[in-house]
Amino acid sequence: MRLFISFVLIISTILFGKVMTSPPETRAEAVTPAYAKWGRIAMQKVKEKYEKANVIDYLHIGREIGEKVSTEKFKLWLREGEREFGVFVNIIFNNDTEEIIDIQFEETDR
Repeated sequence: MRLFISFVLIISTILFGKVMTSPPETRAEAVTPAYAKWGRIAMQKVKEKYEKANVIDYLHIGREIGEKVSTEKFKLWLREGEREFGVFVNIIFNNDTEEIIDIQFEETDR
């Protein structure tokens, strides 16, 4: 009987020890921000529009949520030769389908 109890205690310690020491969830979905999809699209579209420029910085400004459509806003900083400039990118999409309605670009020197 003592052997059985010892065996149960050892097994439960091993099992509960693993449960208690397991790291928190680390899947990519758990740590990927909600705007990541839109950020990739913003980067891709800016690279298409400004083929000779390199993206050197990236900022997610935020999301404006509307009833039917929302706008995800970014600012990318580009370098093309000696020139550095910013591009505001607004991605307007359907809330239900996430279909892109429009992508707007606005250059800035700040």
